[in-house]
Amino acid sequence: MESLWISTSYPQSPSVIFLLVATSYTWLLPVTSPQRIPTEPQVAPEYAHSIRLDGDIILGGLFPVHSRGDRGTPCGELKKEKGIHRLEAMMFAIDLINKDPELLPNITLGARILDTCSRDTYALEQSLTFVQALIERDGSDVRCANGDPPIFTKPDKIVGVIGASASSVSIMVANILRLFKIPQISYASTAPELSDNTRYDFFSRVVPPDSYQAQAMMDIVTAMEWNYVSTLASEGNYGESGVEAFIQISRETGGVCIAQSLKIPREPRPGEFDKIIRRLLETSNARAIIMFANEDDIRRVLDAAKRNNQTGHFLWVGSDSWGSKISPVIDQERVAEGAITILPKRASVDAFDRYFRGRSLSNNRRNVWFAEFWEENFNCKLGMHGKRPGSLKKCTGSAGTPVVFNENGDAPGRYDIFQYQITNRSTAEYRVIGSWTNKLHLKMEAMRWRTGDPSLPASICSIPCRAGERKKVVKGVPCCWHCERCEGYHYQASEFTCELCPYEMRPDANRTGCVPISIIKLDWHSPWAIVPVFISMLGIIATSFVIVTFVRYNDTPIVRASGREMSYVLLTGIFLCYAITFLMIATPDVGVCSFRRIFLGLGMCFSYAALLTKTNRIHRIFEQGKKSVTAPRFISPASQLVITFSLISVQLLGVFVWFAVDPPHTVVDYGEQRTQDPMAARGVLKCDISDLSLICSLGYSILLMVTCTVYAIKTRGVPETFNEAKPIGFTMYTTCIIWLAFIPIFFGTSQSAERMYIQTTTLTISLSLSASVSLGMLYMPKVYVILFHPEQNVPKRKRSFKAIVTAATMSGKLTQKGGDRPNGEVKTELCESMETNTSSTKTTYVSYSNHAI
Repeated sequence: MESLWISTSYPQSPSVIFLLVATSYTWLLPVTSPQRIPTEPQVAPEYAHSIRLDGDIILGGLFPVHSRGDRGTPCGELKKEKGIHRLEAMMFAIDLINKDPELLPNITLGARILDTCSRDTYALEQSLTFVQALIERDGSDVRCANGDPPIFTKPDKIVGVIGASASSVSIMVANILRLFKIPQISYASTAPELSDNTRYDFFSRVVPPDSYQAQAMMDIVTAMEWNYVSTLASEGNYGESGVEAFIQISRETGGVCIAQSLKIPREPRPGEFDKIIRRLLETSNARAIIMFANEDDIRRVLDAAKRNNQTGHFLWVGSDSWGSKISPVIDQERVAEGAITILPKRASVDAFDRYFRGRSLSNNRRNVWFAEFWEENFNCKLGMHGKRPGSLKKCTGSAGTPVVFNENGDAPGRYDIFQYQITNRSTAEYRVIGSWTNKLHLKMEAMRWRTGDPSLPASICSIPCRAGERKKVVKGVPCCWHCERCEGYHYQASEFTCELCPYEMRPDANRTGCVPISIIKLDWHSPWAIVPVFISMLGIIATSFVIVTFVRYNDTPIVRASGREMSYVLLTGIFLCYAITFLMIATPDVGVCSFRRIFLGLGMCFSYAALLTKTNRIHRIFEQGKKSVTAPRFISPASQLVITFSLISVQLLGVFVWFAVDPPHTVVDYGEQRTQDPMAARGVLKCDISDLSLICSLGYSILLMVTCTVYAIKTRGVPETFNEAKPIGFTMYTTCIIWLAFIPIFFGTSQSAERMYIQTTTLTISLSLSASVSLGMLYMPKVYVILFHPEQNVPKRKRSFKAIVTAATMSGKLTQKGGDRPNGEVKTELCESMETNTSSTKTTYVSYSNHAI
């Protein structure tokens, strides 16, 4: 800002400055029946529609004494505040200047004051009066009736113009005055366009431009936490440029969106204001209405809102054209309640208050519109009235406020913030609730609203999204959005985005961040663990009992006939099949994972290697018997152990290679229980054993099992009296059924959230069942005989290998013939023929241990 900057073509007398300030600082003044004061010079009759005060220097004045008229008429109703009050302020200032011997000694100021009727085109016609003295008239072609040349009355030479009020009027007049280099200083025009000193180089003003006002209004909207507003402007430079400045600021700063931007026509049709209210209600969430409108339009907008039963809905934010004026809110106080308005800072001039209260019809004849004002103000017809003397007090310092201009001829932005409040539900008044001088200072506690609720009313397009929801902004309207919840494993990364949590994490309860996924394992107290552990413990007890029994009766015929060495190997495998359950349920670590790899297939390998060796031995013996009486090779106990452990060593070799290629370690599998609901997601602590690795580990044992089954089928024709060929066969058939059921259950649940539990339980139970089948079919009958029928556990007569094979061969032939006999009597006949010294109900146990090669 530059202090007291005035163009060199402007009148620089302090009297002019005082005149402008006094005009711009007028306020609503109560008018009472005045008393007489000294009379002023009378107005010449030829100026019935203007005011002319004689003087050495004539100043022009433009005031909106009347409002804009209806269609066809230029002028309408009288405007008391913006018209008569300001007009009287100019004449009051001129009187003071002329009476002050120090300001303009020996010089008298005069004035030519015109009515603009609040219309720019009408004001342009009126303002031509100001330039008449500067236009040369050519009277050569004009003659009077007597032939003499005409004598023209020389018009007043206007050295400067005070006005106008409306920006549209000031712009129109300024374009004419600048052609004649006549300075113009406005007391109320605030359009930002007038700050362009390249176009309006002879124009200045004592009020700040609307760019400051728009910023102040934006700061108010922001402080009220409103982000969705509509704008309403009177057609013309003031309204349109003010709204344009507000919209531009909203775009630059962001955070405030314009729902609708409506314009009030210069000549509104009937029902136009009702239509505007209906348009505003189309975006009902935008309750705040930013108004840059003249007071006539403001009054009609409020009246339309009242007619449409919208009292209390709209939150009005008015510009300085509303300010603290009474006329826009008369008879519609309720609908205007809560309105926030702004007004350039101004001071009260007490001397003018006394002057104006002393005006009467008798002492104010120079004001040609005062009689009309009198009737309007007192709602009466002219009649007798009292008079009162008054005294004038000399004004010093321009009402105590310094007058400054910037390089564009604009006054600085200084505003008072008002709110129209109704106290005690009866008294309505404007109350100062803050100020703005480059920064907003708002007293929130001083604000009052129609509802009585101290909380701020809302004017927002969309409610704030809750935690864990992102804003999906409506295209073109950044203040309007839809709230979308971050679904699945996404969390709210910012106001507008959801992002996926890292794989080992899930969203927290509010979905505003990520937390580690809980890690679980198969607990001992889980039902999925209790059942296999119970079966395993029963199996271990039973196996231990069988082993103890066999050790206790190690030299008895039944134990010896079973093949003691191979029986202990088979029982060891059965025990390991039961014991692996505990390793599969134990908390995974490197040690547990190592033992799982070793023993997972080792128990089955022990069992089926031993059974395969047994079935292969039986098969070779009887196949050899068909060819010769010579015993086959490698049927001794030692040979059987070598063959069995050779088969087992293959399994161990594969495990050691697995150790070397992929050392055992634990992993947390977050995909196994990655449910759709992230709250239910769990990471599974497990050994790093894939399904393929598991199949490879069990594959060799399954191969042994299948091979053993093949041999069991081949030896199915061996008589029951010869060792365990048929019990082994039944064992293998049952075991194959168990593992055929295991495969679809195990791999069919690979996508289940309960995969860990199902697969672990299925595997351990399958191993336990396989062991139980072998234990039950091969050893429980022997234990039963040993413990409960010891009389059958006695030595039998020794027979040579030749006799045994001969008997078996004969058995085979008779079995073939048995197809011609019912119920297979040949089998019993063979058994009876072989038992010469014992009862036919007793079982004969034949041992091949003495025929090893």
